[in-house]
Amino acid sequence: MKRFGIGFLGAVGGYLIVAFVGYFMIDWFSSNTYDRSVETAMTSAFVLGPLGALVGFVAGFVLGGRASGSTRAKA
Repeated sequence: MKRFGIGFLGAVGGYLIVAFVGYFMIDWFSSNTYDRSVETAMTSAFVLGPLGALVGFVAGFVLGGRASGSTRAKA
């Protein structure tokens, strides 16, 4: 359950960071002049944000479950 919680926090953080950065990257580098604001908003919210959430969840899930070597019982 702890791993899932840390994965969820990673997903939320990943979504926010990637959507925010992606919004400005698309706004700065897009050659679209007709509807650039719609392109940046939709791409960051529905493409880049979910990809960032997926990466953040996997990273949080994997890294959140690691135990330090000193807590394990030695046989």
